[in-house]
Amino acid sequence: MIYGMYLSATGIMTNSYRQDVISNNLANSETVGFKRDLARFQERKTALNERGAAGDWSDPVMEHLGGGVLAMPTLVDTEQGDLEPTGNPMDVAIQGNGYFAVDSKTGKHLTRDGRFMLNRDGELILSTEQGQHVLDDKGKPIKIEPGGMIAIGSDGEVTQDGKGVAKIGLFDVADPAKFTKQGSNMLSYPADGKLLPGSGTLRSEFQERANVDPALELAELMDTQRELEANANMLKYQDTMLQRLVNDVGKIS
Repeated sequence: MIYGMYLSATGIMTNSYRQDVISNNLANSETVGFKRDLARFQERKTALNERGAAGDWSDPVMEHLGGGVLAMPTLVDTEQGDLEPTGNPMDVAIQGNGYFAVDSKTGKHLTRDGRFMLNRDGELILSTEQGQHVLDDKGKPIKIEPGGMIAIGSDGEVTQDGKGVAKIGLFDVADPAKFTKQGSNMLSYPADGKLLPGSGTLRSEFQERANVDPALELAELMDTQRELEANANMLKYQDTMLQRLVNDVGKIS
């Protein structure tokens, strides 16, 4: 009886976690370059299997039930979002694989947000509150002399009045599963992981929408709420049965 309560409790916790992940995806459905998170789970082994104590006694029926469900770290869905025209030559979207590299106070990160601007010092930065510096193909900040017509080519070359002045870096990683989110649409990659050249192309006057399908997320959210409610009801039923077992059946007449 108590074992069943534990299984229902793990169902509540994992579905609550999944609910939080889906809610965050929905909240960022209009965030430029946002990549949705995928909630992942794994079956927990029974206590006997976790200890590896083959000689210990255990109920074979209970062993087949498993040890419930455990939440795993979220996985970043790197699928490309739709490209939306903006008419702004400083807006750049990536068509295909690749990421922009930026430098901020917290270190170097990768992002698909290509809304650029020049600060007062002529440095190319993201048009965000943090204003991260955009890096070139050598991993260095990009600085452009003020004035003149600026254009960004499909290969990342930045021209000013028709003359090449810099090249925006486009990078990729060997294993996207190692991405971790750092907030503000920034992705970090392990320090020992080598950055590879990106194979995508750049499209000026476009921005990439979030790869979040609100209809799909809402359907998954409803499914998660039903599963959470079902586990909560099972926990309540088992608690009631255990209470009757102790207070009624267990009475000595």
